[in-house]
Amino acid sequence: MPHYGDLQNAIYGAGLSGVQPAWPVDFATLKARAEAAMPPSVLNYVQGGCGDEWTQDENARAFRHWGMVPRMMVDCAQRDLSASLFGRTLPSPLFMAPVGVTGICTQDGHGDLAAAHASAATGVPLCASTLSNDPLEDVKRACGDTPALFQLYTPRDRDVAASLVSRAEAAGYDAIVVTLDTWVTGWRPRDLNVSNFPQLRGHVLTNYFTDPAFLKLLAKPPQEDPRAAIGTWGATFGKVLTWDDMPWLTSLTTLPIVLKGICHPDDARRAIDAGADGIYVSNHGGRQANGGIGAIDMLPAVAAAVAGRVPVLFDSGIRSGTDMIKAIALGADLVGVGRPYSYGLALGGAEGCAHVLRCLLAEADLLMAVNGLPTLEAVRTAGAVRTDR
Repeated sequence: MPHYGDLQNAIYGAGLSGVQPAWPVDFATLKARAEAAMPPSVLNYVQGGCGDEWTQDENARAFRHWGMVPRMMVDCAQRDLSASLFGRTLPSPLFMAPVGVTGICTQDGHGDLAAAHASAATGVPLCASTLSNDPLEDVKRACGDTPALFQLYTPRDRDVAASLVSRAEAAGYDAIVVTLDTWVTGWRPRDLNVSNFPQLRGHVLTNYFTDPAFLKLLAKPPQEDPRAAIGTWGATFGKVLTWDDMPWLTSLTTLPIVLKGICHPDDARRAIDAGADGIYVSNHGGRQANGGIGAIDMLPAVAAAVAGRVPVLFDSGIRSGTDMIKAIALGADLVGVGRPYSYGLALGGAEGCAHVLRCLLAEADLLMAVNGLPTLEAVRTAGAVRTDR
C-alpha cells in the first residue's frame, strides 16, 4: 500500500541518477526561491500582514510551543490519513485555503486554474476564492473529481450574493465558506507603502465581471468601461454580517454553510445554533487584524465547544506537514495551507503547487509513522502538549 511518505524514497532514488527535486521540499527554501521569482507587487500582497505583522508571525511561531510525545512499539507500517467532509471521503485532511490573489501568482495569470489542476492531481481540495482571475465554473471543472469549496466574500448587494452562491452550487462545489472578517480590509503597510491594491487595478474580479446580477448594476460591460466596473465592485464589496443574517445566508443554498473566522468558543456555539454546518478557525493568516493570538492557540477551545457536532476547519500559520498534524491533534478535522502553495504556484504553476502539497503530506505521513500514530484518530487521542518554548 503506497504512502505519502514514499515521496522521500522516490527523491532519494532519483538522486542516484543525478536528479534533484525541481522545487524545494522545505518552507524556508521555498519562500526564498519565491521571493526571488515573484514580482514585488504580488509578493508583498501574498506575504504582507496587518500592522507590524506580529499576529501573522505569531501564527507560525505558536506551533513551536506545542509538542507531540512519540509512542513506541506501535505498528505503523500502514498509515491512514483519510478524512471526511459533508459525506465525502478525502484522502487526507489537507486542503488549499482561499487566497485572493491566486490568479496572479502564476506568470500566465491563471493561477486559479493551476491550483485547481494541482487539486485534481493530488486529491487535495481547493477552497476557491471569490476573488479569481477565472470564472468559478472553470475552476471547479479543473478540479476534476476532487471535492472543492467556494469561499464567499459576501457582497452588499443581496442579488449579487445570491447569484454567486447559486453559481457555486450549480457548478458542483461541496460547500459555501463565508468569510466573516473582511467586510473592510485591515491596515496592511506593505501594500499601503506602494499604493498597491490589485483589485483596484482590475485583477481577480472575473467572478463579478461574469456575474449576471453584478452586470445589471453596470451601464456598460466591464470591458467597455473598466473603471466604472471596478468602482461598482468597490461599492458592493464587503457586507457587514451579523447573526441576524444567518437565516438569509442559509436560505441561499442547499449546500452546507461554513463560517470562516471563528476564533472564540462562544461564537462557535452560537454559529452552530444559528444553523452553520461547519466552523472554520482562522485569523486570516494575520492579514486582517493585528495584536491577536496565534490561531493554533485558539483552536483547542473552539474544538471543545464544537464537540464534534460539525466539522472544524483550520488555517493560519501552516508551514509544514508537522504543523498540519499538530492542528489535527488540537482539534481540527481539516487543515488549510495558504502561502506555501502560493509560492509553489509562482515557481512551477500547477506542478509546483502539487509538489508543495505532496511534500506537506509526505512530512505529515512520516511524522505519524515515527511517532507511533497510524491514524488521525490516534493523533487526536494523543493530542499535543503545551511547552515553554
